[in-house]
Amino acid sequence: MEEEKKTIKAAEVEEEQAGSKKKQEYLYAVGKRKTAVAQVRVYKKGDGKFLVNDKDVTKYFPSAELLERVKSPLVLAGQIDKLDITVKTKGGGIAGQADAVRHGISRALLMLNPNFRKPLKKAGFLTRDARIKERKKPGLKRARKAPQWTKR
Repeated sequence: MEEEKKTIKAAEVEEEQAGSKKKQEYLYAVGKRKTAVAQVRVYKKGDGKFLVNDKDVTKYFPSAELLERVKSPLVLAGQIDKLDITVKTKGGGIAGQADAVRHGISRALLMLNPNFRKPLKKAGFLTRDARIKERKKPGLKRARKAPQWTKR
């Protein structure tokens, strides 16, 4: 019985040591768009792996337009095959999430190399697009649409 406990503890220690070897240095940034939020981790030493919510980026963003939108900061900085990226995203729709991922990747790339600031800023990837749905006001049908007015 005691031998089993010792072997279990030894196995746990070996797993912990193996886990510490796997830890890589990464840069963390948060990107936002509408109500979508993306938590981005950019691993410095990588070979181009890109995961979004534990799925491959091509599976998560199936359309070519969204895929291009997500990868555009990496292409602009010339880092597409040099970095591994993992993203956790939630909220909003798929297009908002794609823009949030792009914003987060751009912020992380800026931490990686400050020289990327000028091209990323010129492309508009560092600006947080803060347009969100306006709230409905009392007495109106929607945020600004009023009921039809009749004189008599």
